[in-house]
Amino acid sequence: MKMTAEALRQRIGQFFFPAVFINDTEENIQETECLIRDYNIGGLTFFHSRASAATNYESKQKIVFNDDSYEKIRALIVRYQKAASTPLLISIDAEWGLAMRIEKTPQYPYAITLGALPENKSKLVYKVGKQIGLDLKSAGIHYNLAPLADINNNPNNPVIGYRSFGENKEKIAHFAVEYLNGMSEAGVLGCLKHFPGHGNTNVDSHLGLPVLKETLEELLENELYPFIKGIENNVDSIMIGHLAVPNLNDGKDTSATLSKAVIQDLLRRKLGYDGLVISDALNMHSVSKLYETKGELEWEAFNAGNDVLCFAENVPEGIETILKNATPERIEESFNRIIKAKEKVGILSSNSFTSGELDFEKASVLNNEIAQNCLTKIIDNSNNELAFEAQKNNHLAKLSLYKSVENTFFQTLNSKLESPEFAFENLETSDLKSIEKRLDDFETIIISLFVPKAKPMNNFEIDDEVFALLSKLLQTKKSIVYVFGNPYVLPIIPNLSKAYGLIQVYQDFEEFQKNAGFQFLENQICNGILPVNIDLQ
Repeated sequence: MKMTAEALRQRIGQFFFPAVFINDTEENIQETECLIRDYNIGGLTFFHSRASAATNYESKQKIVFNDDSYEKIRALIVRYQKAASTPLLISIDAEWGLAMRIEKTPQYPYAITLGALPENKSKLVYKVGKQIGLDLKSAGIHYNLAPLADINNNPNNPVIGYRSFGENKEKIAHFAVEYLNGMSEAGVLGCLKHFPGHGNTNVDSHLGLPVLKETLEELLENELYPFIKGIENNVDSIMIGHLAVPNLNDGKDTSATLSKAVIQDLLRRKLGYDGLVISDALNMHSVSKLYETKGELEWEAFNAGNDVLCFAENVPEGIETILKNATPERIEESFNRIIKAKEKVGILSSNSFTSGELDFEKASVLNNEIAQNCLTKIIDNSNNELAFEAQKNNHLAKLSLYKSVENTFFQTLNSKLESPEFAFENLETSDLKSIEKRLDDFETIIISLFVPKAKPMNNFEIDDEVFALLSKLLQTKKSIVYVFGNPYVLPIIPNLSKAYGLIQVYQDFEEFQKNAGFQFLENQICNGILPVNIDLQ
């Protein structure tokens, strides 16, 4: 029996997952309710606020933080679900937990930190996936747009870096599958991204179009490996990245999101994937400015092979353009995949969309266990013996960079290793010259560097004056350095190879600072392995 145009419209509506914002105006919330009611959209993708959306980097809009964001999202999801005739599949980017988007919620380590775990501790990655899944379900979210399957093979990548498990393709595949399995156990869908691999790029696809120069053979050997392992393990969905692969597109710089060659020929036919395919956000500048006519981008993304149109900005026009151009068979294929995903998480047969509560204590116990197993010793000269000897002779000092001396690392050390302490917090309130002069009196310095930003832009926001001080101390003192942050900061610290001791800690969480302190005091073995290759200056 031939389906009516209206019935097809209802099915096409399911492909659209527009962005919604936790902290938004009542007017905008009501507009979303109208979209849900009038167009039978399939789901929503939540962001913190309009100012936090990645494409607003260059507009420098100020993000206003809101302590009740978690309560707001729970209430909004209930409200939006009430407006829906077909239950919505609610999605979010929660790579390191709800805290990626929502204040006052549990935060778990970045993927690069998990990538430092030994392979025999992969169950900790499974536990992270499971806990994140449970946290999402407590808010009414059943679809996490994570984890990354991207391989970190370009240290200058402005957008992947700390979000990837590292540069070893086998380990990335193993850990990504563990994370996915943990979420699945909690009843939450996962998503490998950014197909066919966003690691070896130096352009942020939120703002421009990265181009991969690799051939298909090279991609199959490297970038595609974690995706292939995900497919073998029945990954729920794969996100297509906004990146061009000319060797797969007759030499053209067409974004993979809009490429039949990438989605239908490579992913569907060659790799045999029949699960849900979701576009990366269609508001990203690498694709959003390509088409003047509203609805054209949505049609091109659907026509290329995407089932879900994430952050689609032109819902009515997109539905009509797809209706005009797509075959009923192609519409049915994508519709069935979306319904299958909704059935898997049980939202079609339940009136209750939230379950459980946030468990901060469990998150802390898990973070502690990860910290115990991922600290990485890079340079070791019996650091603690040197420090205790220096303390006896009043030759020991501690220097904290970008945190006060009240930090947990120093407080943990002070239980057995008290010494004069100095702190540089920022150029406005700290006198770096005075600190440098006072440190002249000491031979051994324990330095804690709390790296200000996880992204490499502007040298991780480390001030030039701090680099200069570090360079001098590393050359003139017995410096023992603990780095709380992205390991990609290590190669840009001048003379770091001259450190007397160097420990990579990755996160500045309380649990990581305490474990770093215990490790120092007890000279404990570090089980962590650097997830990326680093050459020290």
